[in-house]
Amino acid sequence: MDILLQSVKLEIDEKLYVKDPESSDLGKKIVEQSILLIDEIGFESFTFKKLGVRIHSNESSIYRYFENKHKLLLYLASWYWGWVEYKMVFSTNAISDPVEKLAASIEVLTQTVEEDSSFSHINEVVLNKIIINEYSKSYLVKEMNNDGAEGSFIICKRLVGRLSKMISDVDGDYEFPTSLASNVLEGSLHQNFLKSHFPSLTNCSEEVTPTAFFTDLIFRTLNQKVHGQ
Repeated sequence: MDILLQSVKLEIDEKLYVKDPESSDLGKKIVEQSILLIDEIGFESFTFKKLGVRIHSNESSIYRYFENKHKLLLYLASWYWGWVEYKMVFSTNAISDPVEKLAASIEVLTQTVEEDSSFSHINEVVLNKIIINEYSKSYLVKEMNNDGAEGSFIICKRLVGRLSKMISDVDGDYEFPTSLASNVLEGSLHQNFLKSHFPSLTNCSEEVTPTAFFTDLIFRTLNQKVHGQ
């Protein structure tokens, strides 16, 4: 999978940027260092001025790539979900059994993130922490009422659609496959957040992973068992 991913360019909605950051070294540095800086100081404290100091470039140069920091966060979220989608597709492509395919997809969506050398300018481990802590801020804003705003989440919607179909392939009579699929995406972030910040509100821990929880939840809901369990 790593060899295949090296030739992959994740396609992000063009409305999220002014200039494609993947098109230049400066753009890649803006993405790389924004991830590290947001992780260090939080999204509320993050500004393009601070990022400019970090990358030794004028603040105006960052605005040539992103209209504002909210668009940058949407870009990072879209990149993250695109990366997860590719991992899920490659991990399940050779699996024909629908139960095993769904189980493998749940694992990809909920497992602990490891750094992927296929994208050298992006630290996926740190980006995952940002998505866990900051993702809701990308859509819980007034701008989401604007026409076309949903296009910013097209990759996430596509990922939910893939998982929803896998759920239906396992149990075609289940009435809420899309709701269940979207709950896995959102819920995995929430359970990881609780595990790190409010452990008394979850059973997930170092010993009990979100993968174990969601695998049990989904297959109990569908009245199925993962092969071998």
